Amino acid sequence: MRVQMPSDLPILYSLQHCPYAMRARVAIFRSQQPVLIRAIKLNNKPPEMLALSTKGTVPMLVLPDNQVIEESLDIILKVLNDSDPHQLLTAHGQQPLTDIIAIITEFEQGFFVAVEAYKCAKRYQETNIMECRQACEVYLQKLEDRLTQHTFLTADREGLLDIALMPFVRQFSKVERQWYQQSPYPKLRAWLNSYLQSAMFTKVMAKHELWVDGHKDITFGG
Repeated sequence: MRVQMPSDLPILYSLQHCPYAMRARVAIFRSQQPVLIRAIKLNNKPPEMLALSTKGTVPMLVLPDNQVIEESLDIILKVLNDSDPHQLLTAHGQQPLTDIIAIITEFEQGFFVAVEAYKCAKRYQETNIMECRQACEVYLQKLEDRLTQHTFLTADREGLLDIALMPFVRQFSKVERQWYQQSPYPKLRAWLNSYLQSAMFTKVMAKHELWVDGHKDITFGG
């Protein structure tokens, strides 16, 4: 990653392991357009960030005109609408983009919540861990079915749905690793592994020094 002083590039406030921030970074990487990345800690958010948004969540993208985009899916759509060399927004063919966004929303409201409950059940050794896992599996089966038809979730090439859901499938896979490795979702495992073993993922997950005022900004992507 290159280090430089602030410029007219967008600024991304990010958290390394947050799945919402992760998918925003994937979209930025795929857009091949650089941003300045500022790594933060949730318990010590920079005043510069809070001055722009009282919400104070990550990811947060600040455009050169100080417009703030606070939702990760909105960040993804913004950067890919500006630059989409891999045609992620059209990988689904004739299916309307609104349909893909609706699927993402369905997973955000169902699967993402179920994964959090599953993680908590494992962390606190709760007795309902199997029920929590089964709630997640409803969504995993939908993805497995899609991957039976083509290499990625909507086609034989990567698309919006893939990058929007991948970080959350990764979260699920880490809860009970042994169970996951033996689970009846072989195509989903292969799909996820293709990301985890990629050079792109290594760059997207690179650890950055926490940003504080006065530090040099780090460019990401481009």
